[in-house]
Amino acid sequence: MKTSKLVLIAVALVSLSLVGFALYLQHVKQMQPCPLCIIQRYAFIGVALICLVAAFLPATAARIGAGLAALGTLYGGYTAIEHVWIIAHPGASCGIDPLETALNKIPTAELMPWLFKADGLCSDAVDPVLGLQIPQWSLLWFALFAVILLWVAFKRRA
Repeated sequence: MKTSKLVLIAVALVSLSLVGFALYLQHVKQMQPCPLCIIQRYAFIGVALICLVAAFLPATAARIGAGLAALGTLYGGYTAIEHVWIIAHPGASCGIDPLETALNKIPTAELMPWLFKADGLCSDAVDPVLGLQIPQWSLLWFALFAVILLWVAFKRRA
């Protein structure tokens, strides 16, 4: 079970690092996050928090926590797929819509606008990072986390 705990902590740290990179892009590179970006941030933070808590629980509870975190990756991955689709179809956009207004009214967005305020457009084309758009990277990470977390949740005890 020691390996599972380390894996859960690693997933949490990488998730938080990805949110940190998003903040770098937002505040240093002036890339304003759209509503779908913010939802993906919530998903990465949720996965990280669940993994951190699960890492310090008994083995059975840690496996359940890994399964819950895997569900969080599915939600984040679905949002990333929607974001990739919007970028691939320039005529479509989440734009300034009720989703943005609702997200910006959530208490976390009002308390921490530097982290959770949506100001950008989902269809804005930005320079790729190592050949992929930001939502494509998010999708890749959510998929990787899902596989890892499902392995932790369903692996046999030694």
